[in-house]
Amino acid sequence: MDKLEKIERLRERAQVSYDEAREAYEQADGDLLDALILLEKQGKVRPPQGDGYYRSEQTVHEPSGEGQGERSEGRQGKNEQETNNFKETLDRIVKFLGGLIKKGNNTSFEILKDKEHMASFPVTVLALLLLFAPWVTLPLIVIGLFFGFHYQFVSNDND
Repeated sequence: MDKLEKIERLRERAQVSYDEAREAYEQADGDLLDALILLEKQGKVRPPQGDGYYRSEQTVHEPSGEGQGERSEGRQGKNEQETNNFKETLDRIVKFLGGLIKKGNNTSFEILKDKEHMASFPVTVLALLLLFAPWVTLPLIVIGLFFGFHYQFVSNDND
């Protein structure tokens, strides 16, 4: 495999630019694995997920003060990734709940008797009533059925 093919393979594997791949390849003296590890240390490539030992983790204790900065940077990078993953997950949950509440506010629970509109309120209110006071809400809905009330959900979305 010639130099261009190796750099191309490193670029595809690491998802970096040609310039970054070439620079790492040259710093690693043509060794693809060392170049990939170098890109990991620079934070341009995420280390493999799961258990196990990876050279980029630098878990070996060195007797002198040398290399301690590299280990703390590796831990700090991992903590930043975990924080970013947590933030992304939290953002997704907040967006989902926000969309759910918006949909609940745009959908009404209507109470009808003999096709006459008696009351209407957002589904969000119904969900909160069912969540915090089911012993009152459920019996009222069931008793209403015996007295000829009908219930329907109506979407108020213009979409």
